[in-house]
Amino acid sequence: MDIGEIIGDALRYPTSDWMKVIGLGILFLLGFLIVPLFLALGYSFRALKATIAGFDELPDFDEWGDMFIDGLKVFVVTIIYMIIPIIIIFAGILTGLSSVNVTTLPIGYTSMTNLAIMQSMGISIGIALIFAIIFGLLWAIAIAHMAFNNSLRAAFRINEILNVISEIGWVDYIIWYIAVIIIGGIIGFIASFIIGLIGIIPVIGSIISFILTGLLLEPYLNLFYYRALGLRYAYE
Repeated sequence: MDIGEIIGDALRYPTSDWMKVIGLGILFLLGFLIVPLFLALGYSFRALKATIAGFDELPDFDEWGDMFIDGLKVFVVTIIYMIIPIIIIFAGILTGLSSVNVTTLPIGYTSMTNLAIMQSMGISIGIALIFAIIFGLLWAIAIAHMAFNNSLRAAFRINEILNVISEIGWVDYIIWYIAVIIIGGIIGFIASFIIGLIGIIPVIGSIISFILTGLLLEPYLNLFYYRALGLRYAYE
């Protein structure tokens, strides 16, 4: 299955059942309550498992306990794989804050502090972005490997993960990775622009745009990505 076929299939996948997309969106909207967020991650992970298993339909919302546990696993794996970029960002912020002794600056020169912080944060974010891309390549296959083996430990079997990427082909995998990010970004930009126009309407417009983003855009992009990942892993 080539990259074009994978992306085409992934784009159509969420449209097969908009009610389930909206159901996932409701969980994302309620994500501030924490539990619904893990359920949303668990459902996306379930869609990934279904794809790898060869199913083309969106999975049902059932077995909520298992779905919550799966979401928790995805969260844990994501934090562990992205801990280095996160540390770099926080280190940059702390370095920026401590790099200038405000008490030694003349009155009116506190802008120098802000400049130092911004420069430090800019450098750290740039470095963190590079690491995030590198670890993101491993993270994606790690999540798929965990889904295929139905085991949290499988997400940390680095040799197996590298072997899967090698079987896909590093060049093909990186092209797929970039293509999915670009396509998702384009869809997100266009949809956000249209939703943003609705948001111009006073008061009610911002509420509607917020709901549309949570109910449709975020769950659609989420399912698009996990479907594309499942197909990439299954057709290595």
